[in-house]
Amino acid sequence: MEWEIVMGLEVHTELATKTKIFCGCSTEFGGEPNTHVCEICSGMPGTLPLLNKRVVEFAVRTGIATNCTITQNNKFDRKNYFYPDLPKAYQVSQLYLPICYDGGVEIDTPSGPKVIHIHEIHMEEDAGKLVHDAAGTLIDYNRCGVPLIEIVSEPDFRSADEVIDYLEKLREMLVYMDVSDCKMQEGSMRADVNLSVRPAGSEEYGTRTEMKNINSLKAIRRAIEFESRRQIEVLQSGGTVHQETRRWDDEKGETYAMRSKENAQDYRYFPDPDLIPVSLTEEWSESVKKEMPELPQAKRQRYVGELGLSADTARVLT
Repeated sequence: MEWEIVMGLEVHTELATKTKIFCGCSTEFGGEPNTHVCEICSGMPGTLPLLNKRVVEFAVRTGIATNCTITQNNKFDRKNYFYPDLPKAYQVSQLYLPICYDGGVEIDTPSGPKVIHIHEIHMEEDAGKLVHDAAGTLIDYNRCGVPLIEIVSEPDFRSADEVIDYLEKLREMLVYMDVSDCKMQEGSMRADVNLSVRPAGSEEYGTRTEMKNINSLKAIRRAIEFESRRQIEVLQSGGTVHQETRRWDDEKGETYAMRSKENAQDYRYFPDPDLIPVSLTEEWSESVKKEMPELPQAKRQRYVGELGLSADTARVLT
């Protein structure tokens, strides 16, 4: 039997702001543990967040670049879960009214151009970092409150090549616009891969697994190849694929189960009472658009069309 892989991506990108999303702490990478932290991002009782306007601007830039509709009135929600790297016991995110939705990014495939549809882009805060060693687990809260955008695609990918091309296009755009440095080795761009398999020609989706926070293109390709092969072997042997979150082990070259996959109701989302809704005017969004640089794809087309350069030369120059 022929099998088809179906994938969607959630790409988390740390924004290139100087300060965090709701406080004045530095976002600089690599400081001594727990030195870029204050009462607000460490979740002390009685503190109140204040939204960093630059975060909104970067989110809107990304939405425009990916052909999204901008939500003029969007708001923040609390995503509640208990984990040591989350001092407030909730993460501020956007579930009900994300800032951007319904966009698309064009990629190249052997059969020609293909649009990967973007379901939504939302703003949120990052969690801290757990460091595991022989003595136990240590927590570094420097990353708490670092601003993120999460770019959520539709399940439009059918191969690892398509995923890599999309991530390269996305990274190129974000770096060109100064939205993020997209250094995967530092965690400023991370991808979650939702993957399922189904018989070729079938319209029905299979049961998906989610592989979390894979931070290199090479690892993403290997993880897709392993997980798709694993699911096919499970189904061919008469077994059942379980909906779960799986971690990628780069040394062993395999995924393993972490936990059963949560649904939105498990997080008890509700509107954040400490943050007022974000209201954007058409004029402000237009001013953001005017300040954006020419994007790489448009620049390549101009170099070829107007200057008569070869496609390869245009690609190297951009």
